[in-house]
Amino acid sequence: MSTNLVEAEAVRTEQRKPRASIDLRSDTVTQPTAEMRRAMAEAEVADDVYGEDPTMNRLHERAAQIFQKEAAIFVPSGTMGNQVAIRCHTQHGQEIICEERAHFINLESATVAAFSGCQPRTIYGEDGVITWAQIKQKIAPPAYYRAQTGLIELENTGSLTGGTVFPQDVADEICDSAHEMGLPVHLDGARIFNAATAMGKPVAEIARKFDSVMFCLSKGLCAPVGSMLVGSKAFIDRARVFRKAMGGGMRQSGVLGAAGLIALEKMPARLQEDHDNARLLAEGLAEIRGIKIDAKKVRTNILVFSIVGTGMDTAEFSRKLGDKKVLAAGIDHEQMRFVTHNDVSREDCGKVLEVVRGICV
Repeated sequence: MSTNLVEAEAVRTEQRKPRASIDLRSDTVTQPTAEMRRAMAEAEVADDVYGEDPTMNRLHERAAQIFQKEAAIFVPSGTMGNQVAIRCHTQHGQEIICEERAHFINLESATVAAFSGCQPRTIYGEDGVITWAQIKQKIAPPAYYRAQTGLIELENTGSLTGGTVFPQDVADEICDSAHEMGLPVHLDGARIFNAATAMGKPVAEIARKFDSVMFCLSKGLCAPVGSMLVGSKAFIDRARVFRKAMGGGMRQSGVLGAAGLIALEKMPARLQEDHDNARLLAEGLAEIRGIKIDAKKVRTNILVFSIVGTGMDTAEFSRKLGDKKVLAAGIDHEQMRFVTHNDVSREDCGKVLEVVRGICV
């Protein structure tokens, strides 16, 4: 047996070992596949800061092609991707209109203020979906004493809103109307391939009218590290400057790009399995005393549910799950979030439901 085959078999054996826990905290915990690990070990690399890494350049070209944008750039994280995009689109002292549970203002360490000098102007949207009618009311009038609107930001799918799929017609109207007013629109598409799977549309169609899109390779697509920004060539040239300013310029990064290429080409095809498992969990949870969830709204791999009726807060609930080797977390004191992914099987979902039933007795 060749060395490569021996190494591959060792990886498969390791992956078959019983896991200590079923991890539903996020799809960020996914493990890279054996194919990714081999590709990383064998990647052709050079210095990407000089633009010379051939593997990373292929990833850039392929991402731009799939999204039908002019250019793309790799960033170490989704947070960096969002924040670089915001810095590209805005000026210090401006406002960004977004839904109030947007990832970039709730889970990205206030970087929008620290790095871009901007403040959010938030809107509550049912299931995380905001409309142009709502946005229009929040656009600042041209008064010198008001922070001016610099950017509109949408999210698809919604990280904190139960994996909501943003309706295409609503997104298109927002983009068209914003552009008429000279305002750019950025899409946090961390899980855009999940949205595409649920909608039955190619990601290029979903992203067509946005000025920039960030999407993650390291969530449901299982790459170990990294996200991408796509947009016009001018936008990506500017993004390269701010990526460097945030410490995101890496050298022989083709090691990561190799896994990213496999994530991009092969992993979207399996996302429906995660969606089916999430629906199974939602339907099971809906039947458990003290838990409230509308299973019909669960279309992707994230489900958010209330545990108010159990008499526990999310800290206690999470602790009791952990005692039974199920890892999960709350998004506030009353709501839990489960996220399915490649390393959570249908059998695992059945075990999770048994555990939840047990702690809700």
